[in-house]
Order: sequence, then structure tokens, then C-alpha cells
Amino acid sequence: MDCIFCDIIKKRSKAEIIFENEKVISFLDIRPVNSGHALVVSKEHFDNFLTISPESLKELIVATQFIAGAVKRAVNAEGFNIVSNNGTVAGQTIFHFHFHIIPRFKNDFHFRFDTKPYNESSLKESGKSIRQVISKYKDIFHG
Repeated sequence: MDCIFCDIIKKRSKAEIIFENEKVISFLDIRPVNSGHALVVSKEHFDNFLTISPESLKELIVATQFIAGAVKRAVNAEGFNIVSNNGTVAGQTIFHFHFHIIPRFKNDFHFRFDTKPYNESSLKESGKSIRQVISKYKDIFHG
């Protein structure tokens, strides 16, 4: 398996590492949206959000919270986005689960989705469909 993040973790590829412990590594994105744009990566390889173990996800999200605060302070950001792209259609290009920390500044760019409001029947139908899937798989949920 060729994975640039695994290569960075194993020190076979270079990166500007800003944080590392036994479970997580964080480094600056080489194609930043804004200065300070960082990636937070589990050292264990998981393809996406749906495949990461709950234990690894906990380690990753706690580290992401800590690193986001450090990035915000370091670059004097007014806010930040935490983003995870999952699947090609969602913009995922490296299939090793990670979070982006994107520092935000007043008037830097607009990050707004085009919304598609529900009508009353589609709202109820979507809710029903999701509840059916949750009911089918609720025994595997460990939360």
C-alpha cells in the first residue's frame, strides 16, 4: 500500500511536523488554504472516518482540539474549521483518515454550503430512513 501519510509517520517522507506522540502526528498541509493549515493524522492506518477504531478516534480528536488551539494562537486566527473529507466525491485524495485544521480570518473566503431545504414529507422520509438504518445497526454502537 502506498500512503504518503504512512511514509511521513515512518520518516520516509519529509513534512513540517508540528506535533507528535505515540498515537498521533500533525504536520502542515503542503497545499494550505491559509497559513497554519495543519493535518492531524492517526499513526495507525485507517482509510476513513467509518473505519477508524473508536479508541484511535478518541486519541485523534483530543489531539485535534489541542493542536487547533495552538494553531489559532500561533497565527492569530479569528476562528478555524475542522474538516474531514471522506470518499472521493467529498474531496478525499489521501485515503488515510485525518482532520484538517484550517485557520480562518475575517474576509479570507466564504465557506458556505448551498442548502437544499426539505419539504415536510421529505424531512419525515429522510428521518425515517436514517432511523431504520440506525435501528438495524444499533447493537454495534459502543457509545
